[in-house]
Amino acid sequence: MFSKILIANRGEIALRVLRACRELGIRTVAVHSTADADAMHVRLADEAVCIGPPAARESYLNVAAILSAATITGAEAIHPGYGFLSENADFAETVEAHGLVFIGPTAEHIRTMGDKISAKTTMEALGVPLVPGSDGELTSIEEAYEVADRVGYPVLIKAAAGGGGRGMKVAETKADLAEAWSVARTESLAAFGNDAVYLEKYLDRPRHIELQILGDMHGNVVHFGERDCSLQRRHQKLLEEAGSPALTTEQRDEIGATATAALSKMGYRNAGTLEFLYQDGQFCFIEMNTRLQVEHPVTEMVCDVDLVREQIRIAAGESLGYTQKDITFSGHAIECRINAEDPDTFIPSPGTVTVYHPPGGLGVRIDSAVYAGYRVPPYYDSMIAKLIVHAPTREAAIARMSRALDELVIEGVKTVAPLHRRILADPEFRKGDYTIHWLENFTARGK
Repeated sequence: MFSKILIANRGEIALRVLRACRELGIRTVAVHSTADADAMHVRLADEAVCIGPPAARESYLNVAAILSAATITGAEAIHPGYGFLSENADFAETVEAHGLVFIGPTAEHIRTMGDKISAKTTMEALGVPLVPGSDGELTSIEEAYEVADRVGYPVLIKAAAGGGGRGMKVAETKADLAEAWSVARTESLAAFGNDAVYLEKYLDRPRHIELQILGDMHGNVVHFGERDCSLQRRHQKLLEEAGSPALTTEQRDEIGATATAALSKMGYRNAGTLEFLYQDGQFCFIEMNTRLQVEHPVTEMVCDVDLVREQIRIAAGESLGYTQKDITFSGHAIECRINAEDPDTFIPSPGTVTVYHPPGGLGVRIDSAVYAGYRVPPYYDSMIAKLIVHAPTREAAIARMSRALDELVIEGVKTVAPLHRRILADPEFRKGDYTIHWLENFTARGK
């Protein structure tokens, strides 16, 4: 096991990794920008190193500064958290080249699965079902017309290197396709430096289902069930559940067996999440995240497993020590992302948190690095907390989350907590009757 780990991230995920390290008896090194000098993970780490000014490209994306911090502090491994460099294959390769351990998948797997076209090709070859569409990158608008005619309209043009909804355009009819093709390529080039796009059949009422997996260095791969991440705004998740109210145990077992078999053949190691669109009883693979997910706590709550601890154990060469039949699922969990944003306009709301009171009680967890007096900086993602609850049933979990949101006090900045309260009170949500389009329609109605 490692004696010291550098945490190459900030905010609540840095604190989450720090806590797992503490429980394993591992010393921690926090890196931070000048804007985060007073951050909670900096205060609690055994050592802290400033790696640059506020801009992420000069600090949290500064590979040389991070590696220098690891070297001077004697860290043996680097945990990237999520975001920033967590899915950067070059970074993972460079970490290993410097004699350090990257706590995550291999650079090869990050690279393969980071490109959506190669990820789909790989998964299809391993027997994982896909959304009907092009076999790879579209090379011309004529090819796009051919594929669209074959799968049927509407269709979706997507950036091969995309994420967060950028480089993604819907064409309802053939007349729309040329513009969707052009705009998607332009957005993709601007956002990712790569204008490669592909085409998929546009599913009109899918749910976004993802499957959490872990693999070790000894060939063992298991899954920890599904998360329903369908409540999204502009392709950004806001509320997640485990398990999905749309799936049966048999469906979970079926897609879990398919996914673990595929990743076992790949020799995949560490944490990963396979993401699917689910409609009319069919799962269609869309992408894989080769890292820890923001919403991992709901899985931890229903499976009683510390996924970050498992990541560290795997990176240290330890075996999982359990098989799929040892993993059990208990109750229901819900996570609300608490973003420092206006709940109606979603405009970011940086500033100083003047009052902070987290909720408590049975089955309530809050992952946050916020405290009274903390200044929410304008330079990074606006999520400042994740409120998670666990209860025996979905109905009880909704009641518990509603109660926890009523107890949550954050003053000085606006948050989306009022929107979460409205969602939880809505009859359609309570019935579990929603798709990936539901939240945008809900907010458009002004509920």
